Amino acid sequence: MEPQARPRRVTIVDVARHAQVSTTAVSKVLRNAYGASPEMRAKVRRAIDELGYRPNAGARGLRGQTYTIGVMLPDIRNPFFPEILDGVTASLADTEYQVFLGPGCNGEKEEARVTEAMVDRGMDGIILVAPISSRAHMERVGASVPTVVVGRHGSSPAYDTVADDDVEGAALVIGHLATLGHRRIAHIEHHETDPTRLTEMPNARRADGYRRAMRKHGLEEWIDVVSTSYTQDGGHRGTKELLARPVRPTAVFAGADIVAMGVLEAVAEAGLSVPGDLSVAGYDNTTFAAFGPISLTSVDQAGRELGRNAVRLLLERIAKPGRPSAQVTLSPTLVPRRSTARPAE
Repeated sequence: MEPQARPRRVTIVDVARHAQVSTTAVSKVLRNAYGASPEMRAKVRRAIDELGYRPNAGARGLRGQTYTIGVMLPDIRNPFFPEILDGVTASLADTEYQVFLGPGCNGEKEEARVTEAMVDRGMDGIILVAPISSRAHMERVGASVPTVVVGRHGSSPAYDTVADDDVEGAALVIGHLATLGHRRIAHIEHHETDPTRLTEMPNARRADGYRRAMRKHGLEEWIDVVSTSYTQDGGHRGTKELLARPVRPTAVFAGADIVAMGVLEAVAEAGLSVPGDLSVAGYDNTTFAAFGPISLTSVDQAGRELGRNAVRLLLERIAKPGRPSAQVTLSPTLVPRRSTARPAE
């Protein structure tokens, strides 16, 4: 019995004939380019579905475009980063672009390995989420491929940035706790020593915002910062240190919700309660924060909006590589929940 011949691959010409439009029109729809009407897009999409058309990625790459976007996530365990990813994927849902993820593992060498692999594989654009890489490395990446940096402040002509106003977010937390009557408000930050990252990273901005807000509310003498890491273990270690103080705080501002998870764990281990003995506030407003039994007061920095804006800037830069770099800063909001209340004393 002779083997059956492999079915012929459906081409863009087949799609154009089936939809009764030109190949140029099909190309515009595939590239999500300007000039295709909603009716045209609907006809082409219907033809693509009916014929089962799949673009040839290899051929596209030879023509200079692969319709792939790389996203580097620093820590896949942090529940906030999927929020950004949701915004990215939702914004690309009606395009031909496919997203490929790479874990940065919270290390400069690991980030470099991932981003360089994305560049080497000809991806059309790269989104770096909260990278700890040096600015020089990010500029090398940005010089090679359109790049957007999410969650890091500062600017560069080589890449665009999207970030939350972290100083304002910290001020919202301290203002909320001070209004409840708290004075001894401590902060758990992510330890940082690099001079550039101290000015650009969100953790450093939040710690700075905490100090500014404490001074603004006349609480300078109660400024108390513990430096650990933006992890659950970091929150746990930081809280144990705070609870061992001769005069312990009545409230803790955790620099991220994942840090707050460790805070809650340490408070429970100490036989204390939240908010009865200690009010706790986080940052990111993750699904974990909204979970009823936890009900964590948290700053919402609109992760999905960060992702959507990153895609918008990236597609603009892919279309016009030489345009000036852009910086987008989103305004945070506070979501009060049951983890914060008036101090017991």
